[in-house]
Amino acid sequence: MRKGDVCHTTPMRRDIGLRQRYRAEMRFRAYGITAISIGMFFLGVLLWSVFSKGYSAFWQTSLTLNIRFDAAIIDPKNIRDHDSQVLFTANYPLLVRNALAEKLGVPSDDHLALHEVSHMFSSSVRVQLRDLVLGHPQLIGGIQKVTFLASADIDSAFKKQINLAGSETRRKISNRQIEWMHRLSADGSLHRAFNTGLFTLTASNRPETSGLGVALVGSLYMMLIVLVLSLPIGVAAAVYLEEYTHKNRFTDLVEVNINNLASVPSIVFGLLGLAVFVNFFGLPRSTSIVGGLVLTLMTLPTIIIATRSALRAVPPSIRSAALGIGASKTQTVFHHVLPLAVPGIMTGTIIGLAHALGETAPLLLIGMVAFVANYPITPMDPATALPVQIYMWANEAERAFVERTSGAIIVLLVFLILMNIASIVLRRRFERRW
Repeated sequence: MRKGDVCHTTPMRRDIGLRQRYRAEMRFRAYGITAISIGMFFLGVLLWSVFSKGYSAFWQTSLTLNIRFDAAIIDPKNIRDHDSQVLFTANYPLLVRNALAEKLGVPSDDHLALHEVSHMFSSSVRVQLRDLVLGHPQLIGGIQKVTFLASADIDSAFKKQINLAGSETRRKISNRQIEWMHRLSADGSLHRAFNTGLFTLTASNRPETSGLGVALVGSLYMMLIVLVLSLPIGVAAAVYLEEYTHKNRFTDLVEVNINNLASVPSIVFGLLGLAVFVNFFGLPRSTSIVGGLVLTLMTLPTIIIATRSALRAVPPSIRSAALGIGASKTQTVFHHVLPLAVPGIMTGTIIGLAHALGETAPLLLIGMVAFVANYPITPMDPATALPVQIYMWANEAERAFVERTSGAIIVLLVFLILMNIASIVLRRRFERRW
């Protein structure tokens, strides 16, 4: 082969190789974009499914009527001055039924229509009117405008979650109730308002009176316990392992176990908490204190690993300079190194708390799935948590609980998003570039 031929062939082979590498790079970018697009698609489907079903949970259908507090129904024998128990046992739903029937023009002898009228409002009016009468006995014999909750079926129908055009036999609301609903809506008696009960009410077997009150308080108690216990213990362990110990078999064993604990399924921590805190120490089940202790064990590895990474990120020159001017080892660590590692420690702590907030499996094993109708006053009282409440509502047969479940998921997602945003903001606000 002539010399000139070699000179022409080599650039050609080089161009072919460059084109192949460019094509490979383009294929790799296409794979990455495709993977991201698929992930974003399914994330969008998930969020759309949750928000489309749950946004209406933040609005509740209510009825406003003039209620006649008929003494013949509340206290027919006029003995309330001698027997206050009569005010507790009065048939308060009958007052609402009579007022609603009068407004709708339902005759008092049409028992079938009266039965349908009774199913248009929530049975929670019994407690609502009872408390109102107990607090203001002078209402007996008078008329008072009262706003109360509609029944779950009326609420779903008013929110257009039920196909009202279908056969009457395939839905729980009758054609007559639909007509009444439209009439009440036209004059403003039936209306929607922001559902504060979603955040204040406790557990109930009725969808319209179920809320996240106990779950929010229980989650708050548990997060406080996790923060108070896991942060100082995790930071102390990380400082000792990173700054004071030397490399040996013991520290290698500890590091391996910490890394393994960080990847252990959360249900294992639930079994550990059940065996140690409940069975051995005898702490009560379904309480925030046990849930907080279990979540502390689960969060500790995350905080230790994050704190060690933050300590390693501090330049060795900081330590050398502090030691060079006469500072002790402890002064160097706590006066110079640890303050500079605080942004990383805060980020790891918030991420660990967010992880603990969304856990369900370990809390189920320690009994936090119990039906709790009263607010917990202390961490030793029975309680539940946000993810557990979502789990319980998801298992309910009533259609209206689907809306409540999705609404609770939205609340939990908002808390998790806010916590992650807080970690990002704090890291960018306080971290230093070396």
